[in-house]
Amino acid sequence: MPVVPASEFVRSFGRLQDEAFREVVKVTSHGRVIGAYLSAHDLDHFERLKRREREVLVVGQLPEDVVADIEAAEYGADPR
Repeated sequence: MPVVPASEFVRSFGRLQDEAFREVVKVTSHGRVIGAYLSAHDLDHFERLKRREREVLVVGQLPEDVVADIEAAEYGADPR
């Protein structure tokens, strides 16, 4: 994965645009990664993964009706 300073990214955008079709290009400023340039395909993949993320909940913080539904659930039953 290429890593380029922001100044080079600005000067070489066309070349790096072609590079992004093959792999993600990381952009740095003062030695720290500040962003990345990726292909539309990789962006679609990332967005699909983000949509599939699940929220982590602590059982003690769930409403009582949700806890009751979980306790009453049967394995293999169709969800509502």
